[in-house]
Amino acid sequence: MHSFIELSKIFEEKFNTRHFPAHTKTLYDPAQYILQLGGKRVRPVSVLMGNELFDEITPDAYELGTAIELFHNFTLIHDDIMDKAPVRRGLPTVHMKFGDSTALLAGDVMFVRCYDYLNKLKSTSLHKILHIFNHTAAQVCEGQQLDMDFEKRDTVSMDEYVNMITLKTSVLLAASLQLGSILGGTTERNQQHIYEFGKSLGIAFQIQDDYLDAFGDPEKFGKLVGGDIVANKKTFLMIRAMEVADEVSKNELMQLMRENPVDKVEKVLAIFKKCDVDTWANELKEKYLQTALQHLEDIAVLSKRKEPLKQLALFLIERQN
Repeated sequence: MHSFIELSKIFEEKFNTRHFPAHTKTLYDPAQYILQLGGKRVRPVSVLMGNELFDEITPDAYELGTAIELFHNFTLIHDDIMDKAPVRRGLPTVHMKFGDSTALLAGDVMFVRCYDYLNKLKSTSLHKILHIFNHTAAQVCEGQQLDMDFEKRDTVSMDEYVNMITLKTSVLLAASLQLGSILGGTTERNQQHIYEFGKSLGIAFQIQDDYLDAFGDPEKFGKLVGGDIVANKKTFLMIRAMEVADEVSKNELMQLMRENPVDKVEKVLAIFKKCDVDTWANELKEKYLQTALQHLEDIAVLSKRKEPLKQLALFLIERQN
């Protein structure tokens, strides 16, 4: 069994090549550019880990992991255009460096390239793999649309937000693990448990991300604290505060979001603490983490084989805390 770190190195060595033709460089160089910005490669490595949980890693796992990573980066290119984001991983985003139109096409052609890698699969479960991949891709688009819809609304319920995060973020991690487990030849029941493990882990990760944006150490978090507050984003913390705050605090929050004063972050954080949303968020994160770990526990395979996935969960959720 390999750890996440070990598998990351193995995958990166195979992935670190040009995935696009040498011609039409004005299209393919921008697509290749985002892949060179790095990243933890959590999703493709999850394919490898889902596979190795049940059997030796097959060559198919690397092709499938590559397709997943290309799909993920396609979503990043398009998300950055929609969010008008200037920087990703410390460098200019594709649309800032090459223009919106080229970035759109680069994302499109990256999605098409996914199917070249899926087409290399030798698995007898190819039909099922394609169904899960396509269903997941549509769900991610649904989640992004809901996220944009929420920006135009004054209030969003907690259930609506969890559903959006599940679609936008969690299902791709969950599907990566399930697809790997299919290559490992496991049962339908085990596939569902590993999917639910990934789904709950993804939600826990987002709760932590929202928490760190408000209360994290900027040196460790790598971002300015309060970015979500400045951008008036509806996060786990903001939705909870709007649900539990008294009328005075609720009105103050709404006024701060409308007027954007220079001390906005400081004042919003004070209301968050008054409402105990920091404590609540950590408790909710722990609840989703424990749900994830229970699904991992319920997978019918030797416990020692599960250890790398357990360590991955703890690494992702306890980072920077």
